[in-house]
Parts: sequence; structure tokens; C-alpha cells
Amino acid sequence: MRNIALMTGQFSDIPFENLCEKLNELGYKGVELACLGDHFNVREAAENLNYCQKKLDILNKYNLECKVISGHLIGQCVGDLYDKRLDNFAPEKLSGDGDAIKKWAIEEMKYLAKAAHNMGVEVVSFFTGSSIWRYIYSFPQTTEAIIEDGFDEILKIWSPIMDEYDKWGVKLALEVHPTEIAFDYYTTERLLKKFDYRETLGITFDPSHLLWQGVNPTIFLQDFADRIYNVHMKDVKINRDGKAGILGSHIEFGDTRRGWNFVSIGHGDVNFEEIIRQLNNMNYTGNISIEWEDSGMDRMYGAAEALGYIEKLDFPISKIAFDKALSSST
Repeated sequence: MRNIALMTGQFSDIPFENLCEKLNELGYKGVELACLGDHFNVREAAENLNYCQKKLDILNKYNLECKVISGHLIGQCVGDLYDKRLDNFAPEKLSGDGDAIKKWAIEEMKYLAKAAHNMGVEVVSFFTGSSIWRYIYSFPQTTEAIIEDGFDEILKIWSPIMDEYDKWGVKLALEVHPTEIAFDYYTTERLLKKFDYRETLGITFDPSHLLWQGVNPTIFLQDFADRIYNVHMKDVKINRDGKAGILGSHIEFGDTRRGWNFVSIGHGDVNFEEIIRQLNNMNYTGNISIEWEDSGMDRMYGAAEALGYIEKLDFPISKIAFDKALSSST
């Protein structure tokens, strides 16, 4: 059985030690540490080993481990075309300056490689951003050359960043997710090919982002098994009432009119037992993080309930065939 962590991004307003204390009470064994609030300062961790030791001391105090650091919001600023929404992800002093935000994000992602190394962490989960997400519907007419240019741009901008991760012995795990360069099965396949299957680049598997698109999460796991460096457990509830479309209808998360909503684990349509069985078949021993998102439920109630749900399903793989004992013996 694997230790279950909590992705701290959705709890980053809670002081780090207070959150660790609460997670210990709930029975969590780890955190996927988000670079938000006072949870993790990238530059400080890269340049100050004492800072890292203090973080590790707090984790040890509450019997928690950190196998993955989340650099999602920083990475989004690397590959995206600027709009004012990115101001929320970057230092306030850079607001409105897309070039400055991109420059900051590239440098910050490079610092994060050393910061992760200093924490003894071997995987950073992240987003790439995408300059071609706006072409998702392909109208006005979108040529193959436009899409290829978008993938080439990601290759150009992220390759030097990956060099830094190679230097520090850290891998990058892209969360396959709408608005990223890889958001479904075929775009993931295309991205891995574009990087010539560079070992630095792997995947953070999150079934909730695949299911509402119509992608089978278990097939995705099977086909990209050697690239799964991190796993998020998150649920999604799909609403096919004849009115709601899968593109969200510009309706806010939590509104029950939407075609789909992220919900606390066990309240949606993801088949988590099927996923656990596939992870066992893959002999996956890496990090599993509960990424809790549900606009209609108290988050601490949800974090506790989700942990119990996944722990119950995270059964060990059998060492023998179930019918082995049926043979006769003398």
C-alpha cells in the first residue's frame, strides 16, 4: 500500500505548520507541496538549505513526507500567451507585463529544480501553458502548421529548463490538463514524440481531466505507463441532461447546470478501483496525491472523507494466482 498525500494548493491559505498538524490528525502520510502562501518559497529553498531543513523538520514533526513539489502556476506562465488572468499567478509587481511574467516564470522553474533537489524531492509536477489552446475548435480555420508551431515553441522554451532539471537529478511530470499543450491522449502522445521521449519529461496522471473529455483514464494509464511519474486522485461528476455541454457553457464551477463539475472523491464518475488495479499492474510505487476540489463541500470534511475512500481501495497486489490453491496434492 502506498502513502497517500494531499496536494496543498487548494489549502495554501492555511499556514504550513497548521495544515501539517491537521493532515497528521486526519491520517495523511504526505503532501504534494505547492509553491504558494508560506508553504514553499522557490528562491529561498534554492539558495538556503536552512530554509529547506525547517520545512523538513515540520514535515517530520507531523510524520509527513514530500515526494513531489507542485510548480503548476509558475509553469502556466512559461508557455501561455499573456492575459490578465496570469497576473494572479505571478508577483504583484509584474502585473500587466506579459514579457516580465514569462521571464520570471522561466527563471523560477529553473530555480525550482535546485529547490526540489535541496528538499530531497525527485519529481516536480507542473503545467506547460500553451499558445495554441485558443485554437481548440479550429475555427477560424487552423492549419497543421499553426499547431506544429505551437508544439515547437514549447520544445524551444522548455528544453533549457529541462536541462536544469537534468543537472539536479529531478524529473518533470506534466499534468495532462485542458489549457496545456498536452490535454488528452493524442496531444500527450504528440508532446512526448516532440521531445523525443526525453526521460526528464513524464506525466502527472489525473483522471478527472480526461473523463469529461471522453478519454478512458485506464487506457491512458496503460498506454503511458512508463511515463507516469506522479498520480493525482480527483473526481468529476458528469451531467448529460440534454442542455449542458462539455465545454462548460461559461458557467462557474459548482453550478449544477454545468456539464461536469469537480467533486470530492467518491461523489463522481471516476472508477478509482479500476485505476488502483491498473497502478498495481504497472507496479507503480510513486506518489499518490489527493487533489481535493469541490465547490459544494467543506474542504476539511472532504479531505478526510477522500483519504478514507482511497485508503480503502489502495489494496496490495496479490502475490499468487487466486486459483493456485485448487490443485490437488498427495
